[in-house]
Amino acid sequence: MASALAGLKREVPICADESAHTADGLAALRDRYDAVNIKLDKTGGLTGALAMAAEAQRLGFKTMVGCMLATSLAMAPATLVAQSADWVDLDGPLLLARDRPHGLKYVDGCVSPPTAALWG
Repeated sequence: MASALAGLKREVPICADESAHTADGLAALRDRYDAVNIKLDKTGGLTGALAMAAEAQRLGFKTMVGCMLATSLAMAPATLVAQSADWVDLDGPLLLARDRPHGLKYVDGCVSPPTAALWG
């Protein structure tokens, strides 16, 4: 229960994941979390994710951009939000047996945006 985190002293930052879905609910989490995990699937897409990132930063949260299990086509817009994030975890395509052609590139722990060919 998230309320148990209110006022808790901690050495390691605690990141809200399932407790944070949109920008509207972030203010209520300020005394419970240090960071929020922004996932495009939870925010309703790129517009919602950008709004959530802006509000999180305005409220003093660190931000993480995460993902659900999905192809590079779903992950590519998240790379825009990731540019201002403290942490990025966009490994969804790596967990699939097969990704879309022309997907994101992963080299030495870094992810690069796709080429225009991904969009078809």
